[in-house]
Amino acid sequence: MAQILDPLPPDSSGHLLCCYVNATSKIQIARISNIPNWYFERVIFPGQRLVFEAPLEALLEIHTGMMATAILSDKIPCERLCVSDKETAPVEQHQEEAEAESDSKSAHREKLLTVAALTLE
Repeated sequence: MAQILDPLPPDSSGHLLCCYVNATSKIQIARISNIPNWYFERVIFPGQRLVFEAPLEALLEIHTGMMATAILSDKIPCERLCVSDKETAPVEQHQEEAEAESDSKSAHREKLLTVAALTLE
């Protein structure tokens, strides 16, 4: 999955494919602030699903509020939001294994995005 606005930090050894659902009736802001030199923040509308990639040690903060106020309502380790059973191959892994895993994950991501799109319709 391409995260064009804020690509993953180049020094991270692996990352997770994660999914968070705003099950409230309020707008939420999802933010990861514990990763140095990386910015991740998204607005999530009620009922919306957020699928994203994050470093292994990332902690997702959920801020819930109305109008000009927001309260930190939850901090969730991204490991708990993982939708994939494996992490991305470490940098030291052989190129062939990394390419095979990447192809498999790409197919998995496309299925997830298709399911998410069908759910939103």
